[in-house]
Amino acid sequence: MDRDATWRVIDAERAALASMLTSLSDDEWQTPSLCAGWTVRDVAAHVISSPQATARDVVRSMLAARGDVDRALFLEATRSSTRPTDQIVDDYRRFAGSRRHPVGTTYVDPLIDVLVHTQDIAVPLGRRHAMPADAAAVAATLVWRRPFPFHARRRLAGYRLVATDTRWSAGRGRPVEGPVEALLLLLTGRTAAVRKIPGTSVLQLAAGKGVRS
Repeated sequence: MDRDATWRVIDAERAALASMLTSLSDDEWQTPSLCAGWTVRDVAAHVISSPQATARDVVRSMLAARGDVDRALFLEATRSSTRPTDQIVDDYRRFAGSRRHPVGTTYVDPLIDVLVHTQDIAVPLGRRHAMPADAAAVAATLVWRRPFPFHARRRLAGYRLVATDTRWSAGRGRPVEGPVEALLLLLTGRTAAVRKIPGTSVLQLAAGKGVRS
């Protein structure tokens, strides 16, 4: 999948998430997401803050968090989430087609963000939104290759992950097979993914793993 195709998927997934958000009740906006300590509202605000973030914003957040990336992301998300609901949703309409991404990241990072965070919102609310498999494979490849922030290769050492719905695999060792959507969630520390992947070994593997933003 080339850059233009990736951005088209990002556009479509942001639009789909915006549609989901418009249907949520006030209580659903305050529901805990799959990200520990983050509400649905926090996650929704975070996803669409990415195309708006300037280098100054990134530096300010990192200074406030004393260099802790996770803390910086949380502070920025909770700050953005204090805005009225209609403003958060309107940002999805305004920035859905943006090609900007924060300094130090690639065009695949917004793809990872929208694919994974949509599930962070949808799963605890009992909503269903299928990831496009080809795009999920692109996202999974970058998550696997990077040592930070998910540490996927270290956490999943000794396993070979194999997608059953598209051509994607990574790692060496005991096979773990499932939809690429579930594998991407597993790579990013979402333990909710294990119910889509057969095998008690995966349950043991995922138990207690922290969820990163």
